[in-house]
Amino acid sequence: MIEPGTPGLPGTRTETDDAPAPALRLPRRRGVEFALIVLAVLISMYGYCAVGLATQGTVPPGAARYGAGLGVLALLAHCAVRLRAPYADPLLLPIAVLLNGVGLVLIYRLDLETPGDRAAPTQLYWSTVGVALFIAVVLLLRHHRVLQRYTYVCVVAALALLTLPIFFPAVNGARIWLRIAGFSIQPGEFAKVLLAVFFAGYLAANRHALAYTGRRVWRLQLPTGRVLGPVVAIWLLSVGVLVLERDLGTSLLFFGLFVVLLYVATGRTGWIAVGLLLAVAGALAVGRLEPHVHARVADWLHPFASIDAGIGPNQLAQSLFAFAAGGALGTGLGLGHSILIGFATKSDFILATAGEELGLAGLSALFLLYALLVERGYRAGLALRDPFGRLLAIGLASIVALQVFVIAGGVTGLIPLTGMAMPFLAQGGSSVVTNWIIVALLIRISDSARSQYDGTAVP
Repeated sequence: MIEPGTPGLPGTRTETDDAPAPALRLPRRRGVEFALIVLAVLISMYGYCAVGLATQGTVPPGAARYGAGLGVLALLAHCAVRLRAPYADPLLLPIAVLLNGVGLVLIYRLDLETPGDRAAPTQLYWSTVGVALFIAVVLLLRHHRVLQRYTYVCVVAALALLTLPIFFPAVNGARIWLRIAGFSIQPGEFAKVLLAVFFAGYLAANRHALAYTGRRVWRLQLPTGRVLGPVVAIWLLSVGVLVLERDLGTSLLFFGLFVVLLYVATGRTGWIAVGLLLAVAGALAVGRLEPHVHARVADWLHPFASIDAGIGPNQLAQSLFAFAAGGALGTGLGLGHSILIGFATKSDFILATAGEELGLAGLSALFLLYALLVERGYRAGLALRDPFGRLLAIGLASIVALQVFVIAGGVTGLIPLTGMAMPFLAQGGSSVVTNWIIVALLIRISDSARSQYDGTAVP
């Protein structure tokens, strides 16, 4: 007769049944990140040398300093991630390093055509500032939920930053710059991160009221004015200030960010339809009433009108010519003529240089890098359990996605030009610093998303 509890019988209990299952060790993948960073730095150095060989027939004398500078910055950023965010997504930092490096190469290439305007050294300086702030965020921000405590502080700071340029002279038709003693800064770039924190914090705290209260109009459940009113008022105030400053690109960015986060918070697709209708209505109104915007719309509708009038091609027409000249594989770094676009070649239209000299293949690679950066941000947000972190990650990733769409659409003639800067690529200190802060926050969020699983699963 077999006694109960005999090992090996079904339903019997042994001493090992009470022992906890061994936890799986979560892979940190910092070695993968380091290898990708090295590859990103090498690609950037190759581009730098290729420009010198194509334009001057020799390797640029500053190639070693450029590679060492970019490599040191990337290594310091990697060490900060390894120390304080060991479970962070291993792709975010290498993508940022590669995009920043390619941007420096393109700006250096255009500097060779404009001896009196050397922007690459200044861009490298601002990149250093951006990486320093990246390291500070990764080291000092212990958890992304800390930012939720400062929801209303962020919105006050954002509105203050947006209001300041009103009191300064306009530059190229827009009041978006602060220029003091030769030093310039664009406050709206920093305000978009602060507004993303505010939208995420407010919508996370009121998501149930936004989704399940209020009146139903046709198929859309409208929240009560008490709940929706404050966030709409902040959005209208920020957009109104930007309209006064004629910074319509950032206005469109804030509107898109607001609609995306409202949809994510409520899960109701009707907000997307409402957002698109309001965007179209606002664009039609501003396009008719604002002369600066009306001129851009006219150039978009008739990009070759200036050629027909005998004036010569405008910036948009030159940009289209640059894309056409690039073809599938491009003319090669340093062998294009996109400098003919004019004063905005290194900022608004730098994507045209990439399209001409790298071709459709290189341009597609850049868009894939941006798409991967956005996708990893969305992935980190969706893996989180707390609503604030989810909304913040999706909001920050959406900022990058909206910027790339608006800028690429403008320089290719898909939509009217807005005057924004391509993330990491274009000349602009405020832009590159802000984008490094966005990547730092995404790394902090992705570290929280992956470490919350305690080794049982990897998102």
